[in-house]
Amino acid sequence: MEFQRYSIPGPVLILPKVFGDERGFFTESFKASSFEKEGLPVHFPQDNHSRSSAGVLRGLHFQIPPVPQGKLVRVVRGSVIDVVVDIRKESPHFGKWISVELNEENKHMFYVPPGFAHGFLTLKDGTDFLYKVTEEYSPQNELGIQCFDSDLSIPWKDWYSGEFILSAKDKTAPDLKNFNSPF
Repeated sequence: MEFQRYSIPGPVLILPKVFGDERGFFTESFKASSFEKEGLPVHFPQDNHSRSSAGVLRGLHFQIPPVPQGKLVRVVRGSVIDVVVDIRKESPHFGKWISVELNEENKHMFYVPPGFAHGFLTLKDGTDFLYKVTEEYSPQNELGIQCFDSDLSIPWKDWYSGEFILSAKDKTAPDLKNFNSPF
């Protein structure tokens, strides 16, 4: 596995080695010793799986203390643009974001640490998105910020030209400037 870091400390893109032949392919999607060596979590008490149509925009979500959640995400079918926003109020990168394309061809994974809002836009129908989380889901500690926040200027429309499909909760999430971050 190769681990790529960004100028914004925290998120990590993980590029697994893929071995393919006439039978198909094999890849290690998680190896605790490799993650430990890179200083990444190895304890994931909950796995989640979502399937989405093209144009579904989920996020930008996060879990606040006392159960902040890190995520290890990947796509096994279809394609997404995955986005993280730094919401650590003391960070010099507060409000800055990173995007990566995760899809069934590249098999990349993305680690999203606590202190980052996370969302993704599906580019293909029937996209299967898998994520391991460092804390179990806690509805009373889950929050979100507006994915269309003009201060963030995330270019969703550059990545997908159709109609976006959002949950009612995501449509009414506050802008980052109206959110008092506990991180």
